Amino acid sequence: MEKIKVLDKEFVPYLSEQEIDQAIEVLADRINEDYKDKKPLFLIVLNGAFMFASDLLKKLTIDCEISFVKLSSYQGTESTHTVRELIGLDHAIKGRNIVVVEDIIDTGITMAATLPGLRNFEAKSVELATLLHKPEAFQKDFNIKYIGLNIPNKFVVGYGLDYDGYGRNLKEIYQIAE
Repeated sequence: MEKIKVLDKEFVPYLSEQEIDQAIEVLADRINEDYKDKKPLFLIVLNGAFMFASDLLKKLTIDCEISFVKLSSYQGTESTHTVRELIGLDHAIKGRNIVVVEDIIDTGITMAATLPGLRNFEAKSVELATLLHKPEAFQKDFNIKYIGLNIPNKFVVGYGLDYDGYGRNLKEIYQIAE
């Protein structure tokens, strides 16, 4: 992995394809165990979680359903602190075990705005699975049951994560150069 440029920013290698895959394998094993015989509904948060969700779901051996929601609270490298729901939920979730799949949870603003709505639909359970978590940036008070990797509070790109729409297609994750 070499240093890269995305738009006007320089990024340095941070997580390799192998490190990402290993973290996903551990998460998949836990989810397979926790949800055997429960038939959960996985809600994939677009756009960022598409790569993580694809790799995670391929490692699951349980019966499950998949749906997508599109939420956004970022512009450039900064959180806007406002969550916009762009594409809504199209599955009935009453009485269902829900696993929300996110690429990254940093401030927690997006999920703090989303979770109460899911609970209002009377889901049996709602849990979060995220590839990346930034504990130093986390400002909210909710449980994240499945965390692939804790990372420092630095902007990252690649493997679904973007900088103004670019860089999502990278196989590895890069951290902004300082």
